[in-house]
Amino acid sequence: MKLFWLLDPSARVRTGSGFSIGDPKSKRVACLTLAGLLLALNFPVQAQQPSKFPKIGFLVGPSRSFFASRIESFEKGLHSLGYIGGKNIAIEYRYAEGKADRLPVLAAELVGLKLDVIVSSSTPSVLAVKNATSTIPIVFVSISDPVASGLVASLARPGGNITGLAIVAPELSGKRLELLKEAVPNISRVAFLWNSANPAQGLQWKETQAAAQALGLQLQSVEVRSSNDFDGVFEAALRERAQALVAGPDPLINTHLKRIVEFAAKNRLPAMYGGPEVVDAGGLMSYAPDYTDQYRRAATYVDKILKGTKPADIPVEQPRKFEFIVNWKAAKQIGLTIPQSVLYRADKVIK
Repeated sequence: MKLFWLLDPSARVRTGSGFSIGDPKSKRVACLTLAGLLLALNFPVQAQQPSKFPKIGFLVGPSRSFFASRIESFEKGLHSLGYIGGKNIAIEYRYAEGKADRLPVLAAELVGLKLDVIVSSSTPSVLAVKNATSTIPIVFVSISDPVASGLVASLARPGGNITGLAIVAPELSGKRLELLKEAVPNISRVAFLWNSANPAQGLQWKETQAAAQALGLQLQSVEVRSSNDFDGVFEAALRERAQALVAGPDPLINTHLKRIVEFAAKNRLPAMYGGPEVVDAGGLMSYAPDYTDQYRRAATYVDKILKGTKPADIPVEQPRKFEFIVNWKAAKQIGLTIPQSVLYRADKVIK
């Protein structure tokens, strides 16, 4: 196609319409024609530009307030890998607020958004996502035993569309009881607060039973399945004359931390928990994996999947670090003197 006549205003070619190309009117026509032509030529290039950036979903069982520090760690992990929310990646969050019956609905909602990856925490949450999709990659975080829960075939070769970070550590339950016993040497009866509707909690109950037997402690099961059960199990713990309390990490339990901490403080029950958030909220002690590190590491799993690696080919990772935290102020409030030997072992002491 010859275009020189459009670009040379000195050219004067007569047209059938009665004006010459050199006229002002013809110049305007030429400019509009050229602009349209250039736009048409440029259109295929524009069409090749990416129309969207990756979208990931995040489903958790507890409330947003409980998960704030973990979410922050996850987002920092993404940022360190070059992902910035709203600029080159989008994140859709869903919180069940401790209500397990909401998980399937929220999982289906995320799957309907046609996301690139879904991140989830707690066994019930991950199972809900697993049941909702067999194609969207899933990254779990802090799952007690993904093999026993049926989420993956093995830690080394997960298989399917799921992988992530586990807290496979049977010794965790024993370690919590051991530290509690060292902090309060004269206890003999311990109430174990757990959610019997959570499969992972059932495994922890069995592990805690074995640990209690080894330590010569009587373990009382106080089970909750909904928000309406707490008052009843608190009364049962007092009726059975529990001398201390252990609360397993669970979305329902985590959502009601304030009630649990207030109950323990009011009745002067030394308590051991499974997450640092409880100690920050006034709880006495916590022994758990470094969740901040795990959620930061979860971002690397998302990055690998977005770059093309299949979840089936990414081994499940176990905890790298553990944290023992003691709230010295909470101990003082219930009249408990924690031995120096226990305080020396703590990674953090809140005063």
